[in-house]
Amino acid sequence: MSDADVKPAEAKKTVRVTQVNSALGRKPGQKATLVGLGLNKIRATRVLEDTPSVRGMIRKVSHLITVEDVV
Repeated sequence: MSDADVKPAEAKKTVRVTQVNSALGRKPGQKATLVGLGLNKIRATRVLEDTPSVRGMIRKVSHLITVEDVV
């Protein structure tokens, strides 16, 4: 295999997710989604891979978090 056949590794897109509101008084599914995203306290931040499953979780709790694209 020559060097021309090898493709460079593509940079994975990521998003920075920060919890801005409490999970207290929310439905159990919303609390579980925050835990699934790795968030448990206000101002907790995680950098996650931008996949369809993560985007679905973000959509479910969009009123509790902020999302920023990471380059």
